[in-house]
Amino acid sequence: MTLSAAYARELLAALPAQVADPLSAAEFAGLQQRYGFTFNPDHRALLAAGLPVGGRWPDWRDGDPDQLRDQLAAPVDGVLFDVQENGFWLPAWGDRPSRTAFALAVARRLLEQTPRLVPVYGHRYAPALPETDLPVFSVMQTDVIVYGDTLPAYLHHEFDLPPGDQPLGATTPKQIPFWSDLT
Repeated sequence: MTLSAAYARELLAALPAQVADPLSAAEFAGLQQRYGFTFNPDHRALLAAGLPVGGRWPDWRDGDPDQLRDQLAAPVDGVLFDVQENGFWLPAWGDRPSRTAFALAVARRLLEQTPRLVPVYGHRYAPALPETDLPVFSVMQTDVIVYGDTLPAYLHHEFDLPPGDQPLGATTPKQIPFWSDLT
């Protein structure tokens, strides 16, 4: 079930963060065009109700485009770092090439096929998929943890929000190609 506007406003009001005006349809379109992704419906609903700003929140309105690109690239860059420096290789990828340069090329090609992760807060990411009730991951290289089964559950967990009247959604996180394999 998509995060309702009313519940999104309730969550934003409970956050220990400043909340700016919501992102407009034109701003969402510009972000999608500039960075090549679409917010999942729940993440979009949250940002359409208000934009958390400051601290570790990504600044979708006035942020440095290079910094936002770096935040968007960080999950894949972290996996590639572990492929290069720590010998990481997912068994589902088949046999690891013996030369690191080839392993990186194969991993990069395979990672291009995985769902993009979009920063929510710090190193917490939501999949850019057209579905509701998606998990939020904590991502540090290949150390990936489900930090909330859904975006509302994540916000409650991360910020120790009081329980509200709304159900928190899924009790088992949806499986996200590749990223769930690392949890």
